Amino acid sequence: MSKPTILIVDDELQIRRFLRIGLEANEYNVVEASTGKDAVLQAGMVHPDVVILDLSLPDMTGIQVLKQIREWSNVPVIILSVLDREQDKIEALDNGADDYVTKPFSMGELFARLRAALRHIQPLQESSEFRNGQMMVDFGRRIVKVNDTEVKLTATEYSLLMLFIKHAGKVLTHRQILREVWGIHAVEHTQYLRVYMAQLRKKLEADPLHPKIFITESGVGYRMVLLEE
Repeated sequence: MSKPTILIVDDELQIRRFLRIGLEANEYNVVEASTGKDAVLQAGMVHPDVVILDLSLPDMTGIQVLKQIREWSNVPVIILSVLDREQDKIEALDNGADDYVTKPFSMGELFARLRAALRHIQPLQESSEFRNGQMMVDFGRRIVKVNDTEVKLTATEYSLLMLFIKHAGKVLTHRQILREVWGIHAVEHTQYLRVYMAQLRKKLEADPLHPKIFITESGVGYRMVLLEE
């Protein structure tokens, strides 16, 4: 099995060196870019498995780089930035980022996000079912089970679950979820989402008050965590 290739986009040499040492020690190939223009070029030439992208670059913003890459590629993109405002996170995620990690960060956290990004690339296409912890979904028969016991979901709950599975491991903003499940006219109705997330957790989580699968990204949205097998 070949090593995953990670494209690091950051104008700080120290950050790139730090990431390269940690990633190569954990069996990743590393490609670097210090500008937005070079990042887009490298993404097209190398076809990395994941892009780690800073938002503050000397020639263009990380959002501009993200938009250019998203014109032709669905490669997972993890934002790594000192910018910690909810608005910055939401803008990046709404423009196609898969995850957002703020500096300073731990390598352990970054590796967990990398593993999730690599695992969620094609969860629906790889088999006729999806498993995550004690939850199993049979796509063909539209059956959902927890601990081998079938759980009945409404059509909307099932659509919401399918969206999370499609983007498993990825942060989804409130607007993204509302647009995909309820339509463009519902993007401001976050109360819909709170109600249905509570119902989904009640049916699928072992402890709905302390969820392990469907976690809240404060002020931003939700994420389906891929539990270790």
